[in-house]
Amino acid sequence: MKPKGLKKGDKVAIVSLSSGILGESFAAHQLALGKERLEAFGLEPVVMPHALEGIEALENHPEWRAEDLKSAFQDTSIKGIICAIGGDDTYRLLPYLMEDQTFLKNVKKHPKVFTGFSDTTINHLMFYKLGMNSFYGPNFLSDVAELDKELLPYAKKVISGFFEGKELEGVLESSWWYEERTDFSVEAIGTKRIRHLETKGIEILQGTRNVSGPLLGGCLESLAECLTGGRYPDQLDIINKYSIFPNLDEWKDKLLFIETSEEKPTPERFKEMILSLKNYGIFSVIKGVLVGKPQDEVEYEVYKEILVEVIDNQDLPIAYNLPFGHAYPRCILPYGVEAEIVIDDRQVIFKEPYFDK
Repeated sequence: MKPKGLKKGDKVAIVSLSSGILGESFAAHQLALGKERLEAFGLEPVVMPHALEGIEALENHPEWRAEDLKSAFQDTSIKGIICAIGGDDTYRLLPYLMEDQTFLKNVKKHPKVFTGFSDTTINHLMFYKLGMNSFYGPNFLSDVAELDKELLPYAKKVISGFFEGKELEGVLESSWWYEERTDFSVEAIGTKRIRHLETKGIEILQGTRNVSGPLLGGCLESLAECLTGGRYPDQLDIINKYSIFPNLDEWKDKLLFIETSEEKPTPERFKEMILSLKNYGIFSVIKGVLVGKPQDEVEYEVYKEILVEVIDNQDLPIAYNLPFGHAYPRCILPYGVEAEIVIDDRQVIFKEPYFDK
């Protein structure tokens, strides 16, 4: 089920499904800036009722977070949903969502543009299970509320790609990559990110022929924790109870996309996570792998070596250093949409529209 593209005048819900940082006083300037940016696109931002409750309140009340998402799907005037930021416990929303028949019916009846990354991987996998295409892409605080004087040109193109008639044809190339900010304070408003010339572009680590398949993946930490357990004792049980992680048949002929978080995993941890996917059997059934640029290019070369070594299948194409996930700038990857790795041109293109016409 593909959503329809956004139009000027549409309402877009802002939800806090993971961390409640958007509701903290120290983020008030980012909230105001992000709302202004959405309005500049011709959209009407709707901050959902619990999105500003703050970190502690939303940590204690996952049902409030779930209620906001359910309300956004119940309200037919809302056409898009953008996640405030990631976190680490959005899996706790699953019982409140997956056992609510009204919510499940609304998702199927009214698919909407839904975007976010990082811990939002779990929300994406839920929507994938329910049959709705969503977008691994920008979130509110990291992208829309960028503290520079204006949106970066790349980000503006990507966000414009959520509008009807502005669909992107693939992963946009960027002339620059940017370091993560360390200062998000009011004083940082108007300051530029540190940027570097993108000299490498998409690297083809292995593979000699073009391959295509539907896109499926997310943050590597989130995916690995679905298989091995994570930060919380009940995490694996809840993921398994609702069959959120796709079974091996569902991974067949897909293009897997993965990227690492701001925690910048050590080579040892990175290898463990890739091994967890291998042991599940994913690399034996998929068509290819897309790997995002590590944030700040930490362990850039080492990760490449580990991927080739652990996957241990020279026929499986691996495209590396794509601009998605925790690196900046970030593109959108539409779940379930047929994409192609074009080896000679070092590109990833979408072979079908990601919006319902």
